[in-house]
Amino acid sequence: MRNSILFIIAMLTLALASCDRNKVYEEYVKIDDYVWNSAKPLNFEFEVSDTSALHNIYVNVRHANQYPYNNLWLFINSWSPSGQKAVDTLECQLADEHGKWSGSGLGDIWDNQILWKKNVRFPKAGKYHIEYNQAMRIENLVGIMDMGLRVELADNEE
Repeated sequence: MRNSILFIIAMLTLALASCDRNKVYEEYVKIDDYVWNSAKPLNFEFEVSDTSALHNIYVNVRHANQYPYNNLWLFINSWSPSGQKAVDTLECQLADEHGKWSGSGLGDIWDNQILWKKNVRFPKAGKYHIEYNQAMRIENLVGIMDMGLRVELADNEE
């Protein structure tokens, strides 16, 4: 009986792990008290070993119903292993023109995955650093619960 339970647990673990085989990196940063201060950047660091593969990069946004806007503007700074810096601005659309939240929701929590870069080939192996700064022209942005970064292998069919 015990061996059967261990086998079932092992199979479930294997099944869940194999469902996301394109994932290279995914991490979230929790926003304290759901208030993102404009002076507090969020940082992510990931390792790239395969410089020949194409990758898609996503910004993950988890917010509460109390979030007062239909979008979220971000300033995104990124550094390559050689220290070269790139700066980008991204608008994350979180609701439609009628105020209906997009993404997937559970209760009053909403998750969105916004494509930031598609079919990216990283030029150097090593550690990449990404920094998010909220750019909403308000010091304390209420309702953002977590921000995340996902890097995945791009499908060959794209």
